[in-house]
Amino acid sequence: MHIRVIFLIIFNISILDAEVWNNPHGTLESKKNILFSSFSLAFKHLDPVVSYSSSEWRIISNIYEPVVGYNYLKRPYVLEPLTLTKMPTITYYNNKNEEVAENSKEVATSQYRFELQKNILYQNHPSFVAKNRELTKNELVNINTISDFKETSTRELTAYDYAYAIKRMAVRQNNSPILDMMQDYIVGLKLFSKKITPIAKVKKEQKRPLDLRGYNIKGVKVEDNYTFTITIKGKYPQFLYWMSMNFFAPIPWEADLFYQQEELIAKNITLNSYPVGTGAYYLAKNNPNKELRLVKNPNYRDVFYPTLTKKDIESSNLPKELLSDAGKKIPFIDEVVYSLEKESIPLWNKFLQGYYDASGISSEAFDKAVNVSSSGKMGLSQEMAKRGIKLQGSIEPSIFYLAFNMLDPVVGGYSEKAKKLRQAISIAQNEEEYISIFNNERGIPAQSPIPPTIFGHLEGEEGCNPYVYNWIEGKCVRKSLDEAKKLLAEAGYPNGISKETGKALVLNYDTTASGPDDRALTDWRRKQFAKLGIQLVIRGSDYNRFQDKIRLGKAQLFSWGWNADYPDPENFLFLLYGGNGVVATNGAGINSSNYNNPKFNQLFEVMKSMKNSPKRLEIIKKMVKIVQEDAPWIWGFHPKSLSLNHEWFKNIYPNAMSYNTLKYKRIDAKLRTKRQEEWNEPVVLPLVLLFLVPFLMAYPLYRAYANRQRAVIKGAK
Repeated sequence: MHIRVIFLIIFNISILDAEVWNNPHGTLESKKNILFSSFSLAFKHLDPVVSYSSSEWRIISNIYEPVVGYNYLKRPYVLEPLTLTKMPTITYYNNKNEEVAENSKEVATSQYRFELQKNILYQNHPSFVAKNRELTKNELVNINTISDFKETSTRELTAYDYAYAIKRMAVRQNNSPILDMMQDYIVGLKLFSKKITPIAKVKKEQKRPLDLRGYNIKGVKVEDNYTFTITIKGKYPQFLYWMSMNFFAPIPWEADLFYQQEELIAKNITLNSYPVGTGAYYLAKNNPNKELRLVKNPNYRDVFYPTLTKKDIESSNLPKELLSDAGKKIPFIDEVVYSLEKESIPLWNKFLQGYYDASGISSEAFDKAVNVSSSGKMGLSQEMAKRGIKLQGSIEPSIFYLAFNMLDPVVGGYSEKAKKLRQAISIAQNEEEYISIFNNERGIPAQSPIPPTIFGHLEGEEGCNPYVYNWIEGKCVRKSLDEAKKLLAEAGYPNGISKETGKALVLNYDTTASGPDDRALTDWRRKQFAKLGIQLVIRGSDYNRFQDKIRLGKAQLFSWGWNADYPDPENFLFLLYGGNGVVATNGAGINSSNYNNPKFNQLFEVMKSMKNSPKRLEIIKKMVKIVQEDAPWIWGFHPKSLSLNHEWFKNIYPNAMSYNTLKYKRIDAKLRTKRQEEWNEPVVLPLVLLFLVPFLMAYPLYRAYANRQRAVIKGAK
């Protein structure tokens, strides 16, 4: 009897040993063609007309499809048709609506013509079933998520869906962040918005749906099911970049009316929670407290992995492994699971165990994951390399800077003394040290507003800011503190003391980084000013209050940042265009420093509507020289993104412009399972001893009891 018990204990433990005990997804899930990722905060806006967050775009960009998108492999970034048969044609007209040449000075409007592919289908969705758009309260009793609907259907994508999306943008109640900008370009959008917004308000009060099919925008015309045009004012080449964004993704009228039902809104079943698209994936599950699931769209058309020419391959230096899937049908991955991970350390540990396929690199994990050489070059640590982990890194088309409020009487203005004050402070701000201490070397000092990979960014001596750096032996070297002090004295503040008042110069720095965890950063910032004898007062506030100060021009100095919306210098230089000043536009502008130099403005007006060319580059160079001298910003740095992925996660290529990249990626689930078993092999002996030792200790007592019982029975006989 006792031998069989021991055998059963050991046998049961051996069964457990065959599975990975600590897999948070389950061993069977890990064996499937599923990508495992994570999120830390619930996604608030999955409605494309509202969402402007990179974390949300990584979800909805794989569901929605604007008319154009970026080629996954080509650099510099290149737009290509997404749902179109070809790139849109552009026709130019004068004020008499007569066609003119592109380079004509009489261009009044530009008309973009979009021709859609046929037979593109939406994902299966309950909104395409007519009865689901007029549900009663009783019919919704057992409906809590979109998956509870039993009947779904689909239909073909049409040009009307793209026009409908722009109409939704115009409704003020939908809170589109780009409406104010777009209505200055799209003909008739501003007038349409003024007309439709009060109508939407009345409909809302009456609890009746707003069907936008009966309303039209002058500059947005549908010619047939597969063709539509958009007319914009003047010339604006960057408009096509905007058309690649989710704001212009198609919205079927059925989905809009479906989600306007009051009972569904009460259950949080809205377009913000459950998108409806034609993309490679659809959102099958949205539990903000646990996980999101993207599943391959069964209605997705035939789309293929990019095929590049020999010239493209040679010019981009692409790794060969990125080319092995050329011409194959996508998507490769069947499902993507995003699990809620609020803390970085558990996320990192699960990545090392093989339970997440990719990971960012937190400050806590940086030294373990990355080796930094004495020259500042980064490489993968030996520990990570032994596990077959890959390191991906690229300079992002972004800039973080410290801005001077150019309306401020002390740090603002355009006099020689004001320029020298800002130049002196710029030299003293040791951005190289900042990047090393607070960013783990992940970034490069900025010399101008334009980051690498964007047309107009200059390298070498030509790109070195001569007002902050010297070019020495082939390197851009920050000017000495003595040079900064000399400039400060010429500005009227020798050793930080005002010649006029005899008092120390005191400046105010507004920031949201004012908590206990930000102490090291604010102390460092004070130290940079103290090197010049300037006292820096830190004025901390919450983000809303901070934004109010910026909009009203009440801040003196503050830190800010910008990520590229599209790969064009206009998207960075417009941050310094006078017409975009936040105070001048009553808070609507994006020029937070209120910089307003007429020469810069004049050049910007010419440059913004030009295509990339040597002539455009010469204008950009002049603009950069102007702002380098005026120094409205301390140029800060361009961040470098680093990420890790396991060897079984294929076709990884950083793309700062596009978020619809899941369809190109591949998972080797067999290799993943093998590595998970190797890295998470359970230690069985303690469990065996846990069961076996008590049994062996009790065994003599059991034998004594059994012998006694036999003796009793024998005596009774």
